[in-house]
Amino acid sequence: MTSGIEGKVVAITGASSGIGEATALLLAERGAKVVLAARRSDRIEALAARIAGAGGEAVAVVTDVKRRADLSRLIATARERYGRLDVLVSNAGISPISALDDLRVEDWEAMVDVNIKGVLYGIAEALPVFREQGSGHFVHTLSTAGLVIVPTMAVYAGTKNAVRAISEGLRQEAGETLRVTTVSPGFIRTELAGSITDPDARNGIQTRMDKIAISPDAIARAIAFAIEQPAGVDVGEIVVRPTAQS
Repeated sequence: MTSGIEGKVVAITGASSGIGEATALLLAERGAKVVLAARRSDRIEALAARIAGAGGEAVAVVTDVKRRADLSRLIATARERYGRLDVLVSNAGISPISALDDLRVEDWEAMVDVNIKGVLYGIAEALPVFREQGSGHFVHTLSTAGLVIVPTMAVYAGTKNAVRAISEGLRQEAGETLRVTTVSPGFIRTELAGSITDPDARNGIQTRMDKIAISPDAIARAIAFAIEQPAGVDVGEIVVRPTAQS
């Protein structure tokens, strides 16, 4: 991969809002060709139109990361439209947090399906493409919840730390031409709290976000920093949190 961002083909899951949307806008502004993936077709189609209206290149692909076939279609669309895939940003995630005593098993399963299996499906589809090309870059969105474990976040933190371990294993297996980056955001102004089914947990997180959360643009800049490095430079892990976050 050449240095810089211009001309690179970047697929982004969870692109309909928050960090994914901010990342798509920033990378497109810097000359990347972005492939937008999310379940909400209206959101990503509007975002693609916005990027095109500003002179950028974007295509929207309705994607549910719980389905491997959807990830396969996403990667295939990138290659059909632009001839290659340089970066896969696996950003889709949910956080229906709750105390373990609440036994919200369906929420646990949903987090495993989206936060872990969704990333694995992306790896399964993109890794052979990157091997064939001789270059490629995985970027995985984690969370500071995986760095400091607190009540109600055990399963969510577990999913993020599973991806942390998977990412490190992938990095070690990747060889000299593939790159792997993890980005751990702290409190960011996103819609993530909306996926919390427990009312008390949701209100607590939303209150905290309203007080100290920073713009998703901060994470977009971190992702751009990792992508724009020369091919021989692998930015392994980035943590971005509000200065007010303990």
